[in-house]
Amino acid sequence: GPLPYTVAMSSTSGNAEGSGLFTDFYELTMAQGYQKYGTNPDVVFDMFFRRQPYEGGFSVFAGLDDLLDQLAAFSYSPEDIEFLASQGMFSDEFLRSLSEFRFRGSVWAMPEGSIVFPGEPLIRVHASLVEAQLIEGMLLNTINFQTLIATKAARVYLASEKGKVLEFGLRRAQGRDGAMSAARAAYIGGAAATSNTLAGKIYGIPVRGTMAHSWVMAYPTEEESFQRYADLYPDSAILLIDTYSTLESGIQNAILVGQAMKKRGKRIGVRLDSGDLQYLSKQVRRRLDEAGLEDATITASNELNEEIIHQLVTTNSPIDSWGVGTHLVTGGDDASLSGVYKLACKVVDGRHEPTMKVSSHPAKTTLPGVKQVYRFRDGAGAPLADLIALGDEKIAPGVRHLFIHPDLNTRKFEMTHYVSIDPMLREVMRDGSRLGPRQPLSGIRESCLAALDRLDETYKRIINPHVYKVSLSTNLADLQRSLISRYTAEI
Repeated sequence: GPLPYTVAMSSTSGNAEGSGLFTDFYELTMAQGYQKYGTNPDVVFDMFFRRQPYEGGFSVFAGLDDLLDQLAAFSYSPEDIEFLASQGMFSDEFLRSLSEFRFRGSVWAMPEGSIVFPGEPLIRVHASLVEAQLIEGMLLNTINFQTLIATKAARVYLASEKGKVLEFGLRRAQGRDGAMSAARAAYIGGAAATSNTLAGKIYGIPVRGTMAHSWVMAYPTEEESFQRYADLYPDSAILLIDTYSTLESGIQNAILVGQAMKKRGKRIGVRLDSGDLQYLSKQVRRRLDEAGLEDATITASNELNEEIIHQLVTTNSPIDSWGVGTHLVTGGDDASLSGVYKLACKVVDGRHEPTMKVSSHPAKTTLPGVKQVYRFRDGAGAPLADLIALGDEKIAPGVRHLFIHPDLNTRKFEMTHYVSIDPMLREVMRDGSRLGPRQPLSGIRESCLAALDRLDETYKRIINPHVYKVSLSTNLADLQRSLISRYTAEI
């Protein structure tokens, strides 16, 4: 008989981690319809993004390891089922099926930390239609946010000329999960440490912190506050010198403490958190050097972003590390990555039937079929261009390959001067199980920074970067044209 689905309104909701409710409601209403009408073929979905954030020349792919764990845990608890039953829209049969739901699909993806570009699949999901739809919201939420923040961190890191960037954004992040995900993604993109202690524990990110103005104000004098902090942390004393007056008192008291610490074989650092950082950093550096504290460091913070850091670096401001908070963990000027998840193929009578979305706006027309992305490189490993091809095409090295513009089929070129070709999408999950353990986050970060080093400088410019070429193979372009002709003929 019917299951007794009742809602205990006073009960707890259970652990939200891995809950299948972390999906858009229409995914559930569609899933019930697919089940009722027997429409649940195996399908292939692509996740890609449409434009570079920050008008930049590259993005950093992040969030994959978290996503794979979430996919493995994606399920519906009894409390979840009770909540859905309370909506009055779902049959007992459908709710029973959800209570037994687990993701059993396969996932192909680019390596986390890869440099990526618009229009190319970052993730390819092979699953039943119901499975693929139910995970859509979670997948996009995870990948869009972490990719956005990793990209922002990489831009800040490059603007600092590969300097020491500290992620200080916990108190300005969008909620608890935003703070945790941002810390992880920022570390991948180039941040050296985080102020978020929990992220340090969970992800193994180095944690750093200095002091607040309240520490300075808690003592009778500024000098005493500095001395007590230095006595307590003699190997990591960073003194905040702008509580009262950076040049009239802060730096003078820091020098007194620094000289005393130098006699003990220790060194100090100072932090600037307000004012004209270019002017103040040069004045502070001069005074530190004149006092014999040449090894004292200067950290800058206060609403920093890549443009400000670039300006300070190009004016030779003597800043050793950068505390970046709000603009790093929130995405700054770009609120989100333009990532989408689109159906590319259905399995009909045992064969793959390509499908696509057709739009009068070329940028919103999708690419059909099961696809692979090939990255062409020069002898130093630098990316030259990416070719999106059908999965069964042979993109062999050592021959010429035709690259066709994704929006304008009349624009094309032959790739001849390359040394190697890398297939970028790799199977990372099969039958709902990961094919390998979580990677150490430090290893993902190292891969990302190495990839940034190999990327040509023209794509890394903050202003007006060169546009990296992502093109279609001849077979894929032909398939897309034929489907457009077929769909438009049916209108």
